[in-house]
Amino acid sequence: MRHNPKKPRVETRGTEVSFGSFGLKALTGARVRSNQIEAARKVLARNSGKTGKVWTRIFPDMPFTGKPPEVGMGKGKGDPQGYCFEVKAGRVVFEVDGIDEGVAKEALRKAGTKLPIKSKVVAR
Repeated sequence: MRHNPKKPRVETRGTEVSFGSFGLKALTGARVRSNQIEAARKVLARNSGKTGKVWTRIFPDMPFTGKPPEVGMGKGKGDPQGYCFEVKAGRVVFEVDGIDEGVAKEALRKAGTKLPIKSKVVAR
């Protein structure tokens, strides 16, 4: 089944904050690479301290390929470069708990800047 370009792609699963108190929700869709997820996770871990708990609600299990620079057309598909996850609008990407509201919102906002999507902080 083909995608209708006029209809926005929105997520139907993983749209609610279910583990923590606050979450980072995607407003746009994009392919998020594993290194981008790790960078955002590190920001959350650093800002949440020892009492905070962080949940990553996405897992990069789709390989993506790439061809080296200055290679002509043809000659087959490129080698696998890494892994990514297709995020659609509405998906909760990260959740945090065990820290106060101001710290949690600031930590999630900083983590959102590491991802190639527009996002907002949502509460339970």
